[in-house]
Amino acid sequence: MTTTLPHQREDPTRAGRVNDFALKLANVNGTGSASANALLMQAIFRMGIPVSGKNLFPSNIQGLPTWYEIRVNHTGFTARALDYDLMVAMNSQTYAQDIAEVAPGGYVLYDSSWPLEPSLAREDVGFLGVPLAKMCLENFATSRERVLMKNVAYAGALVALLDVDLAVIATLLNESYGRNEKLLTSNQTALRLGYDFARENFTCPLEFRVAPLASTSRSILIDGNTASALGCLYAGATVAAWYPITPATALMDNFTALCAKYRREPVDGAVAGSPDSTVNNYLILQAEDEIAAIGMVLGASWNGARSFTSTSGPGISLMSELLGLAYYTEIPAVIFDVQRTGPSTGMPTRTQQADILLCAYASHGDTKHILLFPANPHECFEFAVQSFDVAEHFQTPVFVLSDLDIGMNDWVVPELTWDDDYTWDRGRLLDDTDLSEIAEFFRYTDEDEDFVTPRTVPGSDPKGAYFIRGSGHDKFGKYTEVPDEYQEVVDRLKKKHAAAASALPAPIEVRREGARVGIVTVGSCDLAVREAIENLATLGIAANFLRVRGFPFAQSVRRFVEEHEHCFVVEQNRDAQLRSLIAVETQLDITKMHPVVHYGGFPLSAVQVVDAVTAIVTPPRVTSTKERP
Repeated sequence: MTTTLPHQREDPTRAGRVNDFALKLANVNGTGSASANALLMQAIFRMGIPVSGKNLFPSNIQGLPTWYEIRVNHTGFTARALDYDLMVAMNSQTYAQDIAEVAPGGYVLYDSSWPLEPSLAREDVGFLGVPLAKMCLENFATSRERVLMKNVAYAGALVALLDVDLAVIATLLNESYGRNEKLLTSNQTALRLGYDFARENFTCPLEFRVAPLASTSRSILIDGNTASALGCLYAGATVAAWYPITPATALMDNFTALCAKYRREPVDGAVAGSPDSTVNNYLILQAEDEIAAIGMVLGASWNGARSFTSTSGPGISLMSELLGLAYYTEIPAVIFDVQRTGPSTGMPTRTQQADILLCAYASHGDTKHILLFPANPHECFEFAVQSFDVAEHFQTPVFVLSDLDIGMNDWVVPELTWDDDYTWDRGRLLDDTDLSEIAEFFRYTDEDEDFVTPRTVPGSDPKGAYFIRGSGHDKFGKYTEVPDEYQEVVDRLKKKHAAAASALPAPIEVRREGARVGIVTVGSCDLAVREAIENLATLGIAANFLRVRGFPFAQSVRRFVEEHEHCFVVEQNRDAQLRSLIAVETQLDITKMHPVVHYGGFPLSAVQVVDAVTAIVTPPRVTSTKERP
């Protein structure tokens, strides 16, 4: 059935919407759809329009369903949508599910080379049949090229239907394939096939479309793993050790590429341009496992290098014992945890925030770590830099908790900026001059106002040498099993951890007059919660907002919870880990905080937050915000 389904729907409530819609592209993993989908999102961004792209893909190589969601919103609310104005249905296995998710008055674009089952028809949805496979069969020679170009052809149809600027598309194609004339020609041909068919057979553009804006003129499109790698480079990191793991591998791949470009120094006396004219000023080691990786990082950090590792939840589990060693012996280190869905292997290509408690208390015994929570790639860059300063100032491991949504998806964020006057905070690091002015050096004495003691690095004056041990030790670094001597050391570590709160990024707060509802959140939930607060306001519920950005918590976190009649804690894990951590660390009654948890592996939507709040707080006027089945 290719011609009897309605191809155009008239819905006056949806007419004339510019730069405010969502579309979803349903494909099969391994068919090469990612580049075509990214082409659309990048083109919309280059037209100056706030946009987001969520790649929801399986962990197998090919064969399972994969989706790519694009949300366009001129106000900047680009968190995940739950109903879609346009569905590109390219996977017959998920047709029923995909078509059901289209909002009334929306559209389904499908490959009309084959009939669509009558049972899939919806009277309130328009069906746009494009014979993609047939067109590619007639215009391309090889089977692989036909599969790949089918994706570009549907992108061409979307360009026409959404009024995307063809000049922008042409520029992007040239940037991607300009060095391969054959590939460029194939992409141009496929794009034109879809574009021309849509223009000839449908009313273009649809009643929702894009139009140029200037909202992204000072913004960039970047993923969190790339931004984190840039932050490590600018922070002066020269040593990294890691073991490959989804979704953190790209962070180290990017850091490796950046170091190859920017961390090479000329060799004195060498002939310019010769193979030996430069030398690497960095060391990146792929270890045999995560245990070895963190061991290498700690060794390099103890020796004075700025060193880090990137991993995900399973890697943190393996690193735990050595993280306890670093905490107890006070070795600085930075760990990037790009969180994914657990437990165990879990779902490696799905997102969660379920490592909060794991990282806060990683290792056995009384261990407590500093955590930073970026909400987007821009903060990944900023917090990466700050993490090294904090780690060295407080002589302890610091975790940067990103997640798969931030790390692997492209986000529109403000341009990254750099201060040429920035200098490292190396903390209390004694050099030879410092050592010459003291009678004797003891590693764990002479604490400052932050309860930090001075350290030295190998190569200093022999007076600075000390023996480091992970077993019981006193403040002089000597072995002890005397309770008072042991407790004196670990009590100082507890005070040092608490003192770090003032050195971490402060929580972000947004207040509304008369609000009796407060919403606390963390990380990538930020955009969805901010949009939810706007939607709650239209229902007559004023809500205040607080986003936690660091642990140990600032005093304002406790005050915020206490000030509100209803306080909701929104996070992406099953067990409300942030809520529990706040309760334990601030001694607040946990029942004062309502948990709002989302943990299926897909990014959070504002609808889910609104539904959770209105289930407890009755709006002054009733407006349905429920997610459609």
